[in-house]
Amino acid sequence: MREQLSEDLLGWYDQHARVMPWRVGPAARATGERPDPYGIWMSEVMLQQTTVAAVRDYWRKFMAKWPTVSDLAAAEDADVMAAWAGLGYYARARNLLKCARVVAADHGGAFPDTVEALLKLPGVGPYTAAAVASIAFDAPATVVDGNVERVIARLRLIETPLPKAKSEITEAAEAITPQDRPGDYAQAIMDLGATICTPRNPACGICPWSTPCLARGQGVQAELPKKLPKKTKPTRHGYIYLARQGDQWLVEQRPDKGLLGGMVGFPGSDWSDDPAPAAPFAADWREVGEVRHTFTHFHLVLRVHTVEQSSGGVEFQPVVRDDLPTVFRKALDLVSAYE
Repeated sequence: MREQLSEDLLGWYDQHARVMPWRVGPAARATGERPDPYGIWMSEVMLQQTTVAAVRDYWRKFMAKWPTVSDLAAAEDADVMAAWAGLGYYARARNLLKCARVVAADHGGAFPDTVEALLKLPGVGPYTAAAVASIAFDAPATVVDGNVERVIARLRLIETPLPKAKSEITEAAEAITPQDRPGDYAQAIMDLGATICTPRNPACGICPWSTPCLARGQGVQAELPKKLPKKTKPTRHGYIYLARQGDQWLVEQRPDKGLLGGMVGFPGSDWSDDPAPAAPFAADWREVGEVRHTFTHFHLVLRVHTVEQSSGGVEFQPVVRDDLPTVFRKALDLVSAYE
């Protein structure tokens, strides 16, 4: 059964593999070409909680600016954080630097080729370790992301709701991971989930696994995987202050730890249920409206204030909008539109 499943899936992948800038396609792999482990690791870190469409340009930008892991390891933290702006989940950018520096210092600039060794790197969890090991080094590691969870839950009719079903799904995925072409197989099953076995209206009629799919056999494929009800996200509030001097702004670097850690942004209050105003200096601040942004665990509403300041002992500097996290871009856009 394992052999037939992998044969059918790989046959489909050979014809329908998605083209991605970091991917070596099945025809090229068949000739012995292998992807750059650094590029694969970079793509996998970026793809966490982010779509392929959003990642493509960021990946190209990073690889052009820091073409090797040693180049990235030598980069200034602020430069990397600025280049990451807009991708979200900024802890990933901090771990990206930590991992690059460990690979450069302790591994001679070469990524380890086993899951066990990869797991010892900063910020590398089971999924990323398995993805790099299989895709970059053709190790028979089982890769389980959201797409794979959906495919396996339907294929094996696993009705336990997520996240409780993770171990059950992983075990089922391991049972069918082949020894032959594991790198292609890992990418094939993720492509299957992304393009055919989609969350809504799966295209079962053209799926290479339509016949053995137990959920399709019972007509319940669109109902799987089941998920526990999501908790309602709380809403936090805050104040943010945009002080301008000509075409320069008052900005600050946020603490390394915590939300948006290490990023450049505008000063403001804490984000809580009942924040207190926290203007960076006394001035005739004008409230120009509010911006809303949603993070992983909460919604945020910021009351935006601005002032044109010509003196006062504070330092202003140019701001590149695209280097700011999204929530600060929204505030800057609001002030710019107001003025």
